[in-house]
Amino acid sequence: MAEPRRCPDAGVPPPGPTRWGICSAGRISHDFVVALKTLPPEEHVALAVAARDLPRAQAFAQRHGLPRAYGSYRELAEDPDVEVVYVGTVNPQHLPAGRLFLGAGKAVLLEKPMAVGAHQVRELMAAARARGVFLMEGFWTRFFPAWKRLQALVAGGALGEPRLLRGALAFTMGDVERVREPGLAGGALLDLGGYGLQMATALMGGAPRSLKAHGCLHPSGVDETVTMTLEYEGNRQAVLTCSMAAELPGGAALGGTHGWAEFPSHMNCPTELVVGGQREVFSLPPPSQPLNFPHGTGLRYEAQHVRECLLQGLTESPVMPLAESELIARLLDEARQQVGAVGPEGGSPAAPRPTA
Repeated sequence: MAEPRRCPDAGVPPPGPTRWGICSAGRISHDFVVALKTLPPEEHVALAVAARDLPRAQAFAQRHGLPRAYGSYRELAEDPDVEVVYVGTVNPQHLPAGRLFLGAGKAVLLEKPMAVGAHQVRELMAAARARGVFLMEGFWTRFFPAWKRLQALVAGGALGEPRLLRGALAFTMGDVERVREPGLAGGALLDLGGYGLQMATALMGGAPRSLKAHGCLHPSGVDETVTMTLEYEGNRQAVLTCSMAAELPGGAALGGTHGWAEFPSHMNCPTELVVGGQREVFSLPPPSQPLNFPHGTGLRYEAQHVRECLLQGLTESPVMPLAESELIARLLDEARQQVGAVGPEGGSPAAPRPTA
């Protein structure tokens, strides 16, 4: 006999929509708002956008139908109707923008990397905890159905013990200012390297025993192509490459003692998973406007997760916890230091060896 459907509690209204503010009127913010519009309007609403100049914010608001536009980030922080802010600024602005919104009591979804260096990540963590508000790094990969399927396979033992992870993510981006310039915290590692590292920390078991990075630098001084080898206890290994100088499909594969699984492309935003030779497809909803990045409507999944966390009263995500963001930042610091990459402060970061 079928289980009867439960009726909602009498007199308890359903929660209202999550009210989003958008910090920055750039390309990734465009895709985020397009992704929000694939979700039910009774659950998510983009209420306001802020940019460094008002005409840019107004143009963004008009394009996306947002009712409010601000010419400063502070005005957005002071909007009493905004409950969570998506920060899609260039990397060096993540720390000051994050501090501003957290200090105003707003929940914050910070685009990856959370900040430039582990010391800045720790500062943001402390700010969020001091105010008791939600903070999460926007590693959207963690919330894609294909990623969840891979995690379920690993957790259920279908692949046996994970022994080897390999992945390579590369795009020709030498002419992209935010990636090319040290003053904008550019480089392949900060732009792309975190995707492989978040796979390793999730699938191989946290901090590695050691990390060795080899690579070459762009003429500007940022890291151009880097391969990281992470050694784990029990003779397990992850080999991860990122580059701003070439095009690759972006595949990643995990090998275990009983089988293997692979993202054939777009390891950062996967929509296909191959398990033992059998392909599984996870389609995305179509966008209402042209996107700037492949699979951009997949940003909907992290937005859904943020809403779920806020409705539960959480101050951090159980899927992308702050301690893991700090670990990934430490690993990126160590890799950048080993290859001699130049950053906003004029040198490679000092980075102690990561520990669990």
